[in-house]
Amino acid sequence: MSKSTCATPSVALRLSSDQADHIAVLAKALSHPVRVQIIEILSRYGGEICVCEIEQLFSLTQPTISHHLKVLRQAGIVDAEQRGLWAFYYLKADSLGTLSALLGQTEKA
Repeated sequence: MSKSTCATPSVALRLSSDQADHIAVLAKALSHPVRVQIIEILSRYGGEICVCEIEQLFSLTQPTISHHLKVLRQAGIVDAEQRGLWAFYYLKADSLGTLSALLGQTEKA
């Protein structure tokens, strides 16, 4: 039995382990539909949305919404500014740039 060789060109990693870890954190944070909807809301309204407005859009409890926002904050996708009793959330500049760039790099054969 002869051993065949792969005819495709050599492949190489483009992402370092740190970059891959960072993208995995972003992807995990975006792995829930509510979090994707929150990101979409913040991007559509230019950010700085009061948490009370976000809560009103979902039929979820306040602690559940807070959990989703906490996951997004820990991933570095959103941040908040406290104004009195309320927190106003916004997308962090270029927070999804790495993921977007990776998705935009897919090459067609």
